Amino acid sequence: MTMFFFDMDGTLIDSNRIWKDVDREFLARRGLPYTRAYYNGVAHTIMPKAAVFTKEFCHLSESTDQIIAEWMELAGQLYDRVPIKPGVRAYLRQCRAEGRRMAMVTSSVPSHCHAALAHLELEKYFERIVFAHDLGLEKQDPAIWRHAAELCAVRPEDCTVFDDSMAACRGARAARMRVVGVYDGYFAADEPEMRGFCDVYIRSFEELLYPPQKA
Repeated sequence: MTMFFFDMDGTLIDSNRIWKDVDREFLARRGLPYTRAYYNGVAHTIMPKAAVFTKEFCHLSESTDQIIAEWMELAGQLYDRVPIKPGVRAYLRQCRAEGRRMAMVTSSVPSHCHAALAHLELEKYFERIVFAHDLGLEKQDPAIWRHAAELCAVRPEDCTVFDDSMAACRGARAARMRVVGVYDGYFAADEPEMRGFCDVYIRSFEELLYPPQKA
């Protein structure tokens, strides 16, 4: 049976803007600009590795633990009220009605993930949540996708991944999984590349509903 793996941030929920705001504020406190190079270093990267990159890239004296603590403080309670993206709830319902197996593979901090899923009542759709944070792996690494497939007792080639990150899509494809690229404004510049790379590319989950509907 096909297994659907869903990313969370930027795919199911409109949360990438949270981290863009956090990054801008964190850098502004230090008189540093928010640049494409910085964005490339921290986007869709697990928090410990993003903190190591930030410390080195910005030449900071703070420890990585202090950097992470400040990020968590800046993110605050935003995940408690983050909005769902259009069509997502209806598509998850549709998949459940079809008997599809669904799990989540996310780079999000577990506490943020659980807060968002509880607020939006989405956790019931997923039989498992695989946290890159807990494994110490990034989603560009095929190992995390193979691990997720093993946990769910399915073959990688029987899995379909939904993700808004080009790097994550490349990692999933390298693990022999089918990939559905999902548009998010945070990664808008990657849209042409994703359209050429992914098996399917959507700008909204509304495109996958039948008959087409709003949710």
